[in-house]
Amino acid sequence: MVSMKVKFGLLLLIIGLLSACASQMTQTPASQPTKKVVSVILSTQATEAPANVPAAINTSAPAVENAPAPASAAGETVSFTDDILPLFESRCMNCHGQERLEEGLSLRTYTDMMMGSKNGAVVVPGDASNSLLAQLISNQKMPKRGPKLTPPQVQLIIDWINQGALDN
Repeated sequence: MVSMKVKFGLLLLIIGLLSACASQMTQTPASQPTKKVVSVILSTQATEAPANVPAAINTSAPAVENAPAPASAAGETVSFTDDILPLFESRCMNCHGQERLEEGLSLRTYTDMMMGSKNGAVVVPGDASNSLLAQLISNQKMPKRGPKLTPPQVQLIIDWINQGALDN
């Protein structure tokens, strides 16, 4: 018969593992494809499928992560509230929101972000090439922990900055 100490130890181990899994899911939620991404993918699939390859085995269609940035692909204005802030919330808030503010940078709101960090401004409206934020995410130095931004997500932020980094 298994002793009470062993049962208690196993129970604690299981609870610890479940807690660790749950905290990872709440800290880095998976990004959900938006309707814009799905429509871009569907339109890309329709134009890129070779005629001589059956649809069931056609692998030329891009995956959601490799799809072009949704707003810029259609020539639309990138929205801070709808497009950029959700990216910050899913990838950046562990270090630049809530209780922690690495380098003094808060990405909780547009106003906080535009106040910059200990190093000064992080966004130069209309000029992504001189914006520290764009440089750090483009060369994958940020985020330091958790999943990196995908190329379409990076491009979306660059497009938003180049469009004037509007609070829209």
